[in-house]
Amino acid sequence: MKNIHFLALATTLIIVSCGPSKKEKSEIPTMEVIPVKVESLIQKSSNEVVNASGQFTTDDETYLSFMSSGIVKEIFVNEGDQIHKGQLLATLDITYIKSQVSQAKIALDKAKRDLERVERLQKDGFATLEQLQNAQSGYDIAEQQVKSAEFNLSYSNIKALSNGRILKKMVNQGQLVNSGTPILLTNGAGSKNWRLKVGVSDEQWSVIEVGNRAKIESELLKNKTIQGKVIRKSESIDPVSGTFTVEIEVITPLKSILASGVFAKATIYTSSEAKNWTIPYAALLDGNANEGYVFVTNDKQHVQKVEVKLGELHQNRVDIMSGLSGFKFVIVAGSAYLNENATISVE
Repeated sequence: MKNIHFLALATTLIIVSCGPSKKEKSEIPTMEVIPVKVESLIQKSSNEVVNASGQFTTDDETYLSFMSSGIVKEIFVNEGDQIHKGQLLATLDITYIKSQVSQAKIALDKAKRDLERVERLQKDGFATLEQLQNAQSGYDIAEQQVKSAEFNLSYSNIKALSNGRILKKMVNQGQLVNSGTPILLTNGAGSKNWRLKVGVSDEQWSVIEVGNRAKIESELLKNKTIQGKVIRKSESIDPVSGTFTVEIEVITPLKSILASGVFAKATIYTSSEAKNWTIPYAALLDGNANEGYVFVTNDKQHVQKVEVKLGELHQNRVDIMSGLSGFKFVIVAGSAYLNENATISVE
């Protein structure tokens, strides 16, 4: 019996000794630490800026039109043509207008005969003073109708008001137009003041004031910056573009290097004060004209990706108008390797 107990105990010991001696610890992966460079975020006060874009125009642009309705008989110019003062630019088919002149003259002859007849009758006592006065009024009205018809006939063509250029042709030959319909857009030659018309939102419109200075840039200017100032704000929204129009007058002396319709960008410096930051341009991620993203940190260990609103662009830096409140540092190098869960070490 003792032998049986001893055998059972030995078997148990053998089984235990053959099992795992100790549970192995599971390995915990370590997170990669990404080296970066940071820059302290210091907020400063400056004038709020508005970035907008538009096209150049001049202060002597003129829309030319006919005085009366009719069918366009011929247009003698094309867009871009040089014109001189008094040059015939377009004509209407005057068949209908000449008919109106003839009818007005016939009515005037009848009114004249009626007036002469009433004058004789009134002299003989067969017509009252009121009848004479009515006949005189009828004659006067008919006379003015002749003048009006002849005036419309004389303005059935369009002539250049000054030397200049055809900027745009709005209609074609054979088209029916109403009185006052724009036919051609022209500008003058020689002395002219260039203006940039830009579209802005209602929020931007509210902070822009007449007299605000502006900086204008265009590819045509070959990276040369010219200065301007706001001279007009529209009082209503453009139904086509859905924006308000702001006109900026160019105050930098220019030679003949511009053309109407040339695209340009403007930075308008408003009178409203704003709090902003300036950061290296290299810190921006996925930036466009007005918005971008940056990585920021407070503890120099963990990062956060935030959206920012861009202000004025400088040579190597950019102003940030909003998005950085409450953060101490911005990542200026190493951003390409970061994500929201990254751990960093500051070099």
